[in-house]
Amino acid sequence: MSLKLLCRSKLKFDLCVCICTLTILLPSSLVQCQLDQFTPPSFGSPTQLAYAGLYNLTSAILSSKLVQDYSFCIQNTEGEWNTAFNYSSDLSFLTACIAKTGDVTQRFCTAAEAEIYFGNLKSGGNSLKFNRNCNSSHWAEGCEPGWACGLDNDAPVDLKNSRDIPPRGSDCDACCEGFFCPQGLTCMMPCPLGSYCPLATLNAETGRCDPYTYKLPAAMPNHTCGGANMWADARTNSEVFCSAGSYCPTSIEQLPCSDGNYCPKGSTDEKRCFRLTTCNSKSESQNIHAYGVMLIAALSTLLLIIYNCSDQIITTRERRYAKSREAAARTVKEKTQARARWKVAKEAAKKHAIELHSQLSGRFSKKTMPNPDQVKILNDVESETADDSELSSAQPERKRTEASHLLGIPHGKEDSYSSSFDASNSEHRNTNIKKKIPKEKEIHTRSQIFKYAYSQLEREKAQQQRNKNLTFSGVISMATNSDTRKRPLIEIAFRDLNVSLKGKHKTLLRSVTGKIKPGRITAIMGPSGAGKTTFLSALAGKAVGCMVDGMILVNGKAVSIHSYRRIIGFVPQDDIVHGNLTVEENLWFSARCRLSADLPKPDKVLIVERVIESLGLQAIRGSLVGTVEKRGISGGQRKRVNVGIELVMEPSLLFLDEPTSGLDSSSSQLLLRALRREALEGVNICMVVHQPSYTLFREFDDLILLAKGGLTVYHGPVKRVEEYFCGLGIVVPERVNPPDYFIDILEGMVKASSSSDVSYMELPVRWMQHKGYPIPPDMRTSATAGSTMSAINIDDHSHDFDDSVVEEQSFAGEVWQDVRANVERKRDAIRHNFLRSTDLSYRRTPSVLLQYKYFVARVGMQRLREAKTQAVDYLILLIAGACLGSLTKANDETFGFSAYTYTIIAVSLLCKIAALRSFSQDKLQYWRESASGISSLAHFVSKDTVDMFNTLIKPVVYLSMFYFFSIPRSSFAFNYVVLLCLVYCVTGIAYALAIFLEPGPSQLCSVLLPVVLTLIATQVNGTNIVKGIANFCYPTWALEAFVIANAEQYFGVWLLTRCGALLKYGYNVHHWALRLSFLILCGAAFRVIAFIGMVTFQKR
Repeated sequence: MSLKLLCRSKLKFDLCVCICTLTILLPSSLVQCQLDQFTPPSFGSPTQLAYAGLYNLTSAILSSKLVQDYSFCIQNTEGEWNTAFNYSSDLSFLTACIAKTGDVTQRFCTAAEAEIYFGNLKSGGNSLKFNRNCNSSHWAEGCEPGWACGLDNDAPVDLKNSRDIPPRGSDCDACCEGFFCPQGLTCMMPCPLGSYCPLATLNAETGRCDPYTYKLPAAMPNHTCGGANMWADARTNSEVFCSAGSYCPTSIEQLPCSDGNYCPKGSTDEKRCFRLTTCNSKSESQNIHAYGVMLIAALSTLLLIIYNCSDQIITTRERRYAKSREAAARTVKEKTQARARWKVAKEAAKKHAIELHSQLSGRFSKKTMPNPDQVKILNDVESETADDSELSSAQPERKRTEASHLLGIPHGKEDSYSSSFDASNSEHRNTNIKKKIPKEKEIHTRSQIFKYAYSQLEREKAQQQRNKNLTFSGVISMATNSDTRKRPLIEIAFRDLNVSLKGKHKTLLRSVTGKIKPGRITAIMGPSGAGKTTFLSALAGKAVGCMVDGMILVNGKAVSIHSYRRIIGFVPQDDIVHGNLTVEENLWFSARCRLSADLPKPDKVLIVERVIESLGLQAIRGSLVGTVEKRGISGGQRKRVNVGIELVMEPSLLFLDEPTSGLDSSSSQLLLRALRREALEGVNICMVVHQPSYTLFREFDDLILLAKGGLTVYHGPVKRVEEYFCGLGIVVPERVNPPDYFIDILEGMVKASSSSDVSYMELPVRWMQHKGYPIPPDMRTSATAGSTMSAINIDDHSHDFDDSVVEEQSFAGEVWQDVRANVERKRDAIRHNFLRSTDLSYRRTPSVLLQYKYFVARVGMQRLREAKTQAVDYLILLIAGACLGSLTKANDETFGFSAYTYTIIAVSLLCKIAALRSFSQDKLQYWRESASGISSLAHFVSKDTVDMFNTLIKPVVYLSMFYFFSIPRSSFAFNYVVLLCLVYCVTGIAYALAIFLEPGPSQLCSVLLPVVLTLIATQVNGTNIVKGIANFCYPTWALEAFVIANAEQYFGVWLLTRCGALLKYGYNVHHWALRLSFLILCGAAFRVIAFIGMVTFQKR
């Protein structure tokens, strides 16, 4: 052996020559003694020189082209070298090898030989290909597993940069401890840190070289067991790995783990157990269940505090609010009663003064008796109005308009309403400047606000009492009073209005002409199928999927009704209110979002309190409305809340679809009185009524009576309807409700009196003749207007065109017609949702940001009241985490691949189903609010903001059980970040499913989607098409992030296992942040899609 090879290092050559000469001159026994007593830090020693060569070899392994091929599993080359081949702390294995072989550097593999070995591992080969030293014609003893040979010549070899295999076949011997010698190569490579590579001993029973699995060659009887023969993936061969429960400070020493420490497989040192954990001797992992229990307890305590304290805070706040309101109401009531008593006393004093004056004047003089109104008692004029002036002076100036229409003055032409509306709106725009109120009289506190509101209500009640017995001059004075606030006027005129279904050409309304006027209550009546709701929807601009012909004028102008939607209210037939809010909260939310942003808070409180008072909701104002699962207020009260939501926004035009259905007589009367008060302020009220009582019927101003087929039978004042039908010979019998009788006539259930020659089918034509409207050609069956008309079929709900064609149409044609009709309805709905008209209401509602604030408060309140549902969600997550963590441990060989796979399925499924509730349970409420002009963006973002609390908490809840049962090597923080991104992603997908699908299909998709996508993502041996699909599946991104975070905690001897596993799964350690960004972008993209779908496919 040439000792010059021992000097291949960065040291100076003369120093190497000096050291090598000393080694030659000294006796062999002395050299052996020196090697046994070798200290690693000794500068320039043979061990250090050999370590320099070893460094060249290992750095070549981690910096060659081979490492470039393995770049997907190596994050930091220098860091990986330190954890795998940095033996500087203990070179005893190298010292022992030098003592055994002499010039050990001659046996080190070159970069070319290392590339052959690791390339074979990457390709999955079982044995190395033939090479220069080991082939079919030449098979040296060193080619056997666990053996190595020295160089055949003394020529120096560059271990790091050599691209050729040097001739190596002399001086063959067993592989040194701490090295491994692959079969098919005559060199040896160092075992990485975390391995245990002792010399093998022959097992006579099995014929294997323990602790390895290779056998002695039969053709070499004198051959003995050598050292380790391979370093490979732990999934195929884990012979050199340091055993679990033990640690290996060097690759030739294995020590059992002591008490209080734990040693995972492949450990180089003991790891101290955390406090409150149990670690016996030879423990592979620490029992950290106590931390899981502590985390669960802390999380449960935090959630209990949040929910209970928030509930207590809400309850206390509501109680204080109610006390302040009740105290203000009591104070105002006491003042009102005191004022009434003072008024009575004043009147008595006046009367007594007048009597005394008359007695004195009759006895002593003939003076004229004074006017009773001129008598002042204790300066009562000033004191009577002191309280009122104090409160009214603090009231900001409100928008006021002229109200001559309330005096019974006949309505003018359409242009007069247009001019009055424009005038009122110009005044609306020009009077936004508030009065300068003295600071001592400004309304700030809650008590002051309530006192102001209730004092105003008491004044209004007193005014109503005084108005009952007014003279004509009193009516004129009341109407022209500038303190009486009026609203912008809206009149709707319609001429030859026809409504038909698109695609099917079915006529729902036909030739309807008339107008509805401000300040009046118009009732729409008729038998079932007469098109009452269709007529109301057509006027309100909600006839989606229908063809509307004719002319509709708003204040005499052909403009869209949607231009006034901020001052138009629509009460649907169904009671669409939030069941998990109280009555007052429902009303307040509508008032905040729909009243003018310039309106002061005291006036908003006054409006809400006025509506609650007028609708008789005082007793239940703090009660939850209730849902199907949870009982709340009664059906009649719910109906009144449904109307109150529209009343609190102070509309100028109010549509109501059967508001009295389901109400008793007293409730109906209460509702009509509230609507009558709105009409006195100039509101145009139009409502569909189904068979009202006679008392209720007399409360209406105008009546629109429709027959089947959407034809008008009567449109005019209620007081003249009986007179009109009497002219046709239809007389209402005694003790019969007129509206019921008229509907029975139109149904054909009751025949007119014998004196009448008019059939119920002729009534629409008679009305057209009475008003002078043009009669459609198909209804003209007689030349003379007064002759008897032939029967006109109005029994059908619609009039079909081209009946002969329809009758002859095939089944396929009918199907195609239905498909076309559905497509046209969908297209019309989408167009209708994106229709934006110029705002002519001139009401500046709160901004999107301010509405977002109101929505967040409302949604947060709803979530707090659903605390039990949230608790069940968390409990299910805890159970799932405990079960999956116990049953699917984070396996070292797969880096927890299977455990994380089940985690993705479970978390995705549970979080999706929970997130469906955010948008699937209140679709109807959203459609109603959006149609009224409330911001859809604020609605969506507020729900997502509140749900972000669950997005942050649910990963902690799941990991509190899964992590401490499964015990992966990756940190809790890494697992939380990945799971957080996963929950954010699946929540966005759930939003889209809830918006685009009905509740049943959306729940089914939420269950199937994570299972199917995860199965696709885990198809390791799938086709290219399957792998291409898997690249776009969110479970692929989440699973890769989980596995990478866990695999990076495995180093040293685990390096090849990590590379093999990541190669099999197709993962890359550099893509961890990229996969998380994909999850976040996917969640954001699905939220955008969900929002677009929510706005596009809503029903208005």
